[in-house]
Amino acid sequence: MKIHFLGTAAAEGIPNPHCTCSVCEETRKRGGKNIRSRTSVIFDDELKVDDPPDAFYHAVRDQINFTKLKDLLITHTHGDHFTPQDLLNRIEGFAHGVNAPLHVYGNDLAVQGYRQNIPPDKNRFVYHRVLPFQEIKTQTATITPLLADHDPNETCLLYYIEKDGKQILYGNDTGWFPEATWEWLKGKQLDLAILDCTGGYYKNKRSRNHMCIETVLEVKKVFQEEHIMKENGRIIATHFTHNAGLLHEGFVEAFEPYQIEVAYDGMIINI
Repeated sequence: MKIHFLGTAAAEGIPNPHCTCSVCEETRKRGGKNIRSRTSVIFDDELKVDDPPDAFYHAVRDQINFTKLKDLLITHTHGDHFTPQDLLNRIEGFAHGVNAPLHVYGNDLAVQGYRQNIPPDKNRFVYHRVLPFQEIKTQTATITPLLADHDPNETCLLYYIEKDGKQILYGNDTGWFPEATWEWLKGKQLDLAILDCTGGYYKNKRSRNHMCIETVLEVKKVFQEEHIMKENGRIIATHFTHNAGLLHEGFVEAFEPYQIEVAYDGMIINI
């Protein structure tokens, strides 16, 4: 399975165009893996998680043909993950050569947001409201939405993805997983966990809303104690902010001793 990290930043992106902090200024000088657009990932070019405002940029930069996209999973409706107006570019008359509808999955707010901007069209868009811990079979995978600890005003979701014999946890945006999510994960055998690392060093292993370096390390420890990951399973951190005070190499240095990988824009892995 091919896993393609389209964007790896939190809401501001790196560099934040309105910021002159040391990370943003150094990123402007160095470029490369330090430059991060808003977070999204795509599996086998057909299953995508989240729809950030940088989707057009991702497609052009990485030469991706979104007409091949079959399923779109939305974690929550914050503006760096949910841009329903952008999918207007897929409606009839704007987009040609679209031969099948895009199936969009999300919570109540996400589905309502898409319906308000783009009416359902059996040839272009099909919307599915999902509920935590209720398994769904999509066109491309078997999906189980899990609860996140992110925005108290919204049912924010993580996704457990079963595809081609592999088990993947897409774990952001969230702080320490809610207890119901931990209970559900017990007995699973993950090949890959993609985890939120919005913060740098918080010195708080079980923070709310977002994870940090310490939280990711603590999650790995629990994965090991509860045998949630396969022996050769991988953990990849993503969703970074300039406010962490670290460039790409700083995150690599922090995680390398623990065999945790650091995602960057355009990164492709195969599992």
